[in-house]
Amino acid sequence: MKRAWQIMCVAFIAVSALTILFSFGYPYEDKLGFGPAFFPVWLSLITGALALALFIQTTWGESVVDLSATLLPDRQGLWRIFLILIALLGCLALLEPLGFRITLFLFLLALPMGLGAGNWWVTLVIAVAGSFGVFHVFYYLLKVPLPVGMFGI
Repeated sequence: MKRAWQIMCVAFIAVSALTILFSFGYPYEDKLGFGPAFFPVWLSLITGALALALFIQTTWGESVVDLSATLLPDRQGLWRIFLILIALLGCLALLEPLGFRITLFLFLLALPMGLGAGNWWVTLVIAVAGSFGVFHVFYYLLKVPLPVGMFGI
């Protein structure tokens, strides 16, 4: 299993290097501030550094993690992964007809409850703030066009 960790670390380092290489085709800065290459470059540097650190630790350091353990999730983990994928596909299907606010509200309300969040009030407040607040910031302040949907909400 140690070899699998090393291979994945090398793969992440390679993907990070390719992302940085392709990011240099875009401007790092423009007249408004950070350009389209800013986030890919920094995320690639962080990912590459973490993958390199994990490779070094896996190869020469003491193992903090049991490297002989399986990487596959148990039954409950598989259920959670499936639930998240279904919720994301539902968002994809409902985004245009219902609009950003309603779709994100339903996502932020249903997914935590499906994953076992216990407090309905906190989830409701986060869903309202997350959907309507994020829409307000992006649509009105940052001028990012987001779908409004058939209800105009």
